[in-house]
Amino acid sequence: FFPEMAVSLCKKIFQTAKKRIIQQRRVSLYNVAHGYEEELIKKKLQQFAGGSINLSKEDNGIGILTVNNPQLMNAFTGTMMLELQEKVAELENWKDGKGLIICGAGNTFCSGSDLNTVKAIPNSQASSDTKMNFACKILLRRLPLISVALIQGKAIGGGAELTTACDFRLMTPGSEIRFVHKHMGLVPGWGGGARLVRIVGSGAALRLLSGALKVDPERALHLGLSEETLLSPEESGSLEEARAWLSQYTEGPASVIQAAKQVVTAGRELPLEDALRTEKDIFGTVWGGPANLQALVRRPKHK
Repeated sequence: FFPEMAVSLCKKIFQTAKKRIIQQRRVSLYNVAHGYEEELIKKKLQQFAGGSINLSKEDNGIGILTVNNPQLMNAFTGTMMLELQEKVAELENWKDGKGLIICGAGNTFCSGSDLNTVKAIPNSQASSDTKMNFACKILLRRLPLISVALIQGKAIGGGAELTTACDFRLMTPGSEIRFVHKHMGLVPGWGGGARLVRIVGSGAALRLLSGALKVDPERALHLGLSEETLLSPEESGSLEEARAWLSQYTEGPASVIQAAKQVVTAGRELPLEDALRTEKDIFGTVWGGPANLQALVRRPKHK
Protein backbone atom coordinates (compact mmCIF):
# COMPACT_ATOMS: atom_id res chain seq x y z
CA PHE A 1 0.00 0.00 0.00
CA PHE A 2 2.71 2.45 1.00
CA PRO A 3 4.52 2.44 -2.37
CA GLU A 4 1.27 3.14 -4.25
CA MET A 5 0.41 6.01 -1.90
CA ALA A 6 3.91 7.41 -2.28
CA VAL A 7 3.75 7.32 -6.05
CA SER A 8 0.35 9.02 -6.06
CA LEU A 9 1.49 11.82 -3.79
CA CYS A 10 4.70 12.24 -5.77
CA LYS A 11 2.74 12.75 -8.98
CA LYS A 12 0.69 15.50 -7.37
CA ILE A 13 3.66 17.56 -6.22
CA PHE A 14 6.20 16.63 -8.88
CA GLN A 15 5.35 19.34 -11.40
CA THR A 16 5.49 22.13 -8.82
CA ALA A 17 8.70 20.79 -7.34
CA LYS A 18 10.34 20.33 -10.73
CA LYS A 19 9.53 23.90 -11.76
CA ARG A 20 11.04 25.38 -8.61
CA ILE A 21 14.16 23.24 -8.70
CA ILE A 22 14.83 23.99 -12.36
CA GLN A 23 14.48 27.70 -11.67
CA GLN A 24 17.10 27.47 -8.92
CA ARG A 25 19.48 25.08 -10.69
CA ARG A 26 19.37 26.62 -14.14
CA VAL A 27 19.36 30.28 -13.24
CA SER A 28 20.41 32.33 -16.26
CA LEU A 29 24.09 33.16 -16.32
CA TYR A 30 23.34 36.71 -17.32
CA ASN A 31 20.63 37.26 -14.72
CA VAL A 32 23.16 36.25 -12.08
CA ALA A 33 25.55 38.78 -13.59
CA HIS A 34 22.99 41.60 -13.31
CA GLY A 35 21.55 41.46 -16.82
CA TYR A 36 24.45 42.56 -19.00
CA GLU A 37 24.30 41.98 -22.73
CA GLU A 38 25.17 38.37 -23.58
CA GLU A 39 26.18 38.73 -27.21
CA LEU A 40 28.32 41.82 -26.61
CA ILE A 41 30.38 40.06 -23.97
CA LYS A 42 30.70 36.88 -26.03
CA LYS A 43 32.03 38.80 -29.02
CA LYS A 44 34.56 40.60 -26.84
CA LEU A 45 35.81 37.45 -25.16
CA GLN A 46 36.09 35.58 -28.46
CA GLN A 47 38.82 38.02 -29.49
CA PHE A 48 41.12 36.53 -26.84
CA ALA A 49 41.69 32.94 -27.95
CA GLY A 50 43.88 30.14 -26.70
CA GLY A 51 43.66 27.12 -24.45
CA SER A 52 40.56 25.05 -23.88
CA ILE A 53 38.22 23.62 -21.27
CA ASN A 54 37.99 19.84 -21.74
CA LEU A 55 35.21 17.68 -20.34
CA SER A 56 34.98 13.90 -20.20
CA LYS A 57 32.01 12.09 -18.69
CA GLU A 58 32.68 8.61 -17.39
CA ASP A 59 30.26 5.70 -17.10
CA ASN A 60 30.46 5.81 -13.31
CA GLY A 61 28.84 9.25 -13.29
CA ILE A 62 32.05 11.18 -12.58
CA GLY A 63 33.05 13.99 -14.92
CA ILE A 64 36.58 15.30 -15.41
CA LEU A 65 36.79 19.02 -16.25
CA THR A 66 40.32 20.03 -17.29
CA VAL A 67 41.60 23.61 -17.55
CA ASN A 68 44.00 23.27 -20.47
CA ASN A 69 46.39 26.12 -21.18
CA PRO A 70 49.66 24.80 -19.70
CA GLN A 71 51.96 27.22 -21.50
CA LEU A 72 50.37 30.00 -19.41
CA MET A 73 49.94 27.97 -16.20
CA ASN A 74 46.36 27.26 -17.27
CA ALA A 75 45.35 30.91 -17.18
CA PHE A 76 41.87 31.64 -18.54
CA THR A 77 41.62 33.29 -21.95
CA GLY A 78 38.41 34.83 -23.23
CA THR A 79 37.43 31.76 -25.24
CA MET A 80 38.12 29.54 -22.23
CA MET A 81 35.65 31.57 -20.18
CA LEU A 82 33.02 30.96 -22.84
CA GLU A 83 33.88 27.26 -22.96
CA LEU A 84 33.54 27.01 -19.19
CA GLN A 85 30.04 28.43 -19.46
CA GLU A 86 29.17 25.82 -22.12
CA LYS A 87 30.61 22.91 -20.12
CA VAL A 88 28.77 23.94 -16.96
CA ALA A 89 25.51 24.06 -18.93
CA GLU A 90 26.25 20.58 -20.30
CA LEU A 91 26.89 19.26 -16.78
CA GLU A 92 23.64 20.78 -15.54
CA ASN A 93 21.78 18.56 -17.99
CA TRP A 94 23.76 15.38 -17.34
CA LYS A 95 21.06 13.04 -16.02
CA ASP A 96 23.53 10.32 -15.02
CA GLY A 97 26.08 12.68 -13.46
CA LYS A 98 26.99 12.35 -9.79
CA GLY A 99 30.44 13.87 -9.29
CA LEU A 100 32.93 16.24 -10.90
CA ILE A 101 36.71 16.55 -10.64
CA ILE A 102 38.22 19.85 -11.76
CA CYS A 103 41.93 19.77 -12.55
CA GLY A 104 44.57 21.49 -14.64
CA ALA A 105 46.72 20.18 -17.48
CA GLY A 106 50.48 19.81 -17.15
CA ASN A 107 50.73 19.24 -13.38
CA THR A 108 49.47 22.68 -12.41
CA PHE A 109 45.99 23.90 -11.52
CA CYS A 110 45.25 27.45 -12.67
CA SER A 111 46.75 30.94 -12.43
CA GLY A 112 43.54 32.92 -12.98
CA SER A 113 42.97 35.13 -16.01
CA ASP A 114 45.50 35.52 -18.81
CA LEU A 115 47.16 38.89 -18.21
CA ASN A 116 47.29 39.64 -21.92
CA THR A 117 43.51 39.33 -22.00
CA VAL A 118 43.09 41.44 -18.90
CA LYS A 119 45.37 44.21 -20.19
CA ALA A 120 43.59 44.32 -23.54
CA ILE A 121 40.14 44.78 -22.02
CA PRO A 122 39.31 48.44 -21.33
CA ASN A 123 38.25 49.37 -17.81
CA SER A 124 34.69 49.93 -19.00
CA GLN A 125 34.49 46.29 -20.11
CA ALA A 126 36.67 44.69 -17.44
CA SER A 127 33.73 44.58 -15.05
CA SER A 128 31.84 42.48 -17.58
CA ASP A 129 34.77 40.04 -17.73
CA THR A 130 34.59 39.81 -13.94
CA LYS A 131 30.83 39.27 -14.09
CA MET A 132 31.28 36.45 -16.59
CA ASN A 133 33.71 34.70 -14.28
CA PHE A 134 31.60 35.43 -11.22
CA ALA A 135 28.49 33.98 -12.86
CA CYS A 136 30.35 30.88 -14.09
CA LYS A 137 31.63 30.16 -10.59
CA ILE A 138 28.14 30.58 -9.10
CA LEU A 139 26.68 28.11 -11.57
CA LEU A 140 29.59 25.73 -11.04
CA ARG A 141 28.97 25.89 -7.30
CA ARG A 142 25.27 25.15 -7.82
CA LEU A 143 25.71 22.15 -10.09
CA PRO A 144 23.76 19.11 -8.85
CA LEU A 145 27.06 17.19 -8.77
CA ILE A 146 29.48 16.72 -5.89
CA SER A 147 32.56 18.60 -7.04
CA VAL A 148 36.19 18.44 -5.98
CA ALA A 149 39.17 20.52 -7.08
CA LEU A 150 42.27 18.42 -7.67
CA ILE A 151 45.08 20.87 -6.95
CA GLN A 152 48.46 20.09 -8.47
CA GLY A 153 51.17 22.73 -8.63
CA LYS A 154 49.88 26.26 -8.19
CA ALA A 155 46.33 27.52 -7.74
CA ILE A 156 46.88 31.27 -7.56
CA GLY A 157 44.75 34.37 -8.00
CA GLY A 158 41.64 33.47 -9.94
CA GLY A 159 42.78 29.85 -9.82
CA ALA A 160 42.56 29.97 -6.02
CA GLU A 161 39.05 31.37 -6.41
CA LEU A 162 38.15 28.49 -8.74
CA THR A 163 39.04 25.97 -6.01
CA THR A 164 36.49 27.59 -3.69
CA ALA A 165 33.74 27.09 -6.28
CA CYS A 166 34.03 23.35 -5.64
CA ASP A 167 32.48 21.47 -2.74
CA PHE A 168 35.83 19.96 -1.74
CA ARG A 169 39.54 20.36 -2.42
CA LEU A 170 42.29 17.72 -2.62
CA MET A 171 45.96 18.71 -2.83
CA THR A 172 49.02 16.89 -4.09
CA PRO A 173 52.49 17.05 -2.47
CA GLY A 174 54.21 20.35 -3.26
CA SER A 175 51.04 22.11 -4.40
CA GLU A 176 49.85 25.47 -3.14
CA ILE A 177 46.82 27.75 -3.00
CA ARG A 178 47.53 31.46 -2.90
CA PHE A 179 45.26 34.48 -3.14
CA VAL A 180 47.79 36.91 -4.66
CA HIS A 181 45.26 39.58 -5.60
CA LYS A 182 46.75 42.32 -3.41
CA HIS A 183 50.01 42.15 -5.35
CA MET A 184 47.97 43.17 -8.41
CA GLY A 185 46.27 45.96 -6.49
CA LEU A 186 43.04 43.95 -6.49
CA VAL A 187 40.71 41.83 -4.38
CA PRO A 188 38.85 38.68 -5.46
CA GLY A 189 36.19 39.44 -8.05
CA TRP A 190 34.94 35.96 -8.97
CA GLY A 191 33.21 35.36 -5.62
CA GLY A 192 36.26 33.63 -4.15
CA GLY A 193 36.53 35.98 -1.18
CA ALA A 194 33.00 35.37 0.05
CA ARG A 195 33.30 31.63 -0.50
CA LEU A 196 36.66 31.55 1.30
CA VAL A 197 35.07 33.14 4.38
CA ARG A 198 32.43 30.40 4.44
CA ILE A 199 35.07 27.70 4.14
CA VAL A 200 37.77 28.84 6.61
CA GLY A 201 36.10 31.63 8.61
CA SER A 202 36.54 35.39 8.50
CA GLY A 203 39.79 35.61 10.47
CA ALA A 204 41.66 33.04 8.40
CA ALA A 205 40.23 34.46 5.17
CA LEU A 206 41.43 37.95 6.07
CA ARG A 207 44.93 36.66 6.80
CA LEU A 208 45.06 34.76 3.50
CA LEU A 209 43.83 37.74 1.47
CA SER A 210 45.68 40.58 3.17
CA GLY A 211 48.91 38.61 3.51
CA ALA A 212 48.71 36.87 0.12
CA LEU A 213 49.89 33.86 2.09
CA LYS A 214 51.03 30.65 0.48
CA VAL A 215 48.86 27.75 1.65
CA ASP A 216 50.66 24.43 1.35
CA PRO A 217 48.88 21.08 1.82
CA GLU A 218 49.62 20.91 5.55
CA ARG A 219 48.31 24.40 6.22
CA ALA A 220 45.28 23.80 4.02
CA LEU A 221 44.35 20.75 6.07
CA HIS A 222 44.73 22.76 9.28
CA LEU A 223 42.49 25.54 7.96
CA GLY A 224 39.87 23.16 6.58
CA LEU A 225 40.58 24.41 3.07
CA SER A 226 41.60 20.91 1.92
CA GLU A 227 40.08 17.52 2.68
CA GLU A 228 43.16 15.42 2.13
CA THR A 229 46.73 15.42 0.81
CA LEU A 230 47.09 12.79 -1.89
CA LEU A 231 50.12 10.55 -2.20
CA SER A 232 50.99 10.97 -5.87
CA PRO A 233 52.39 14.26 -7.22
CA GLU A 234 51.90 13.08 -10.82
CA GLU A 235 48.88 13.91 -12.94
CA SER A 236 47.67 10.39 -13.72
CA GLY A 237 48.28 8.99 -10.24
CA SER A 238 46.63 11.86 -8.42
CA LEU A 239 43.62 11.71 -10.74
CA GLU A 240 43.11 8.05 -9.88
CA GLU A 241 43.34 8.91 -6.17
CA ALA A 242 40.82 11.71 -6.62
CA ARG A 243 38.43 9.32 -8.40
CA ALA A 244 38.70 6.87 -5.52
CA TRP A 245 38.16 9.62 -2.93
CA LEU A 246 35.11 11.01 -4.72
CA SER A 247 33.58 7.58 -5.37
CA GLN A 248 32.84 7.10 -1.67
CA TYR A 249 30.31 9.94 -1.97
CA THR A 250 28.89 9.06 -5.38
CA GLU A 251 27.85 5.45 -4.86
CA GLY A 252 24.17 4.96 -5.54
CA PRO A 253 21.57 6.29 -7.99
CA ALA A 254 22.32 9.61 -9.67
CA SER A 255 18.87 10.94 -8.74
CA VAL A 256 19.58 10.49 -5.03
CA ILE A 257 23.12 11.90 -5.16
CA GLN A 258 21.89 14.94 -7.08
CA ALA A 259 19.02 15.42 -4.64
CA ALA A 260 21.44 15.36 -1.70
CA LYS A 261 23.60 18.02 -3.36
CA GLN A 262 20.54 20.17 -4.08
CA VAL A 263 19.42 19.99 -0.45
CA VAL A 264 22.83 21.14 0.73
CA THR A 265 22.97 23.94 -1.86
CA ALA A 266 19.57 25.19 -0.75
CA GLY A 267 20.58 25.09 2.91
CA ARG A 268 23.79 26.97 2.16
CA GLU A 269 22.42 29.69 -0.09
CA LEU A 270 18.74 30.28 0.68
CA PRO A 271 17.02 31.87 3.67
CA LEU A 272 15.87 29.23 6.13
CA GLU A 273 12.19 29.21 5.17
CA ASP A 274 13.02 28.96 1.47
CA ALA A 275 15.59 26.23 2.16
CA LEU A 276 13.02 24.21 4.14
CA ARG A 277 10.44 24.56 1.38
CA THR A 278 12.97 23.57 -1.28
CA GLU A 279 14.10 20.57 0.74
CA LYS A 280 10.49 19.38 0.98
CA ASP A 281 10.10 19.73 -2.78
CA ILE A 282 13.33 17.83 -3.49
CA PHE A 283 12.22 15.10 -1.11
CA GLY A 284 9.05 14.80 -3.17
CA THR A 285 11.05 14.07 -6.33
CA VAL A 286 12.74 11.00 -4.81
CA TRP A 287 10.02 9.73 -2.47
CA GLY A 288 8.30 6.88 -4.27
CA GLY A 289 10.95 6.93 -6.96
CA PRO A 290 12.77 3.82 -8.22
CA ALA A 291 15.55 3.96 -5.62
CA ASN A 292 13.07 4.49 -2.78
CA LEU A 293 10.78 1.66 -3.92
CA GLN A 294 13.70 -0.73 -4.33
CA ALA A 295 14.88 0.12 -0.84
CA LEU A 296 11.40 -0.58 0.55
CA VAL A 297 11.35 -3.97 -1.14
CA ARG A 298 14.74 -4.83 0.36
CA ARG A 299 13.51 -3.59 3.77
CA PRO A 300 17.01 -2.81 5.06
CA LYS A 301 17.49 -2.81 8.80
CA HIS A 302 18.94 0.31 10.40
CA LYS A 303 22.19 -0.45 12.17
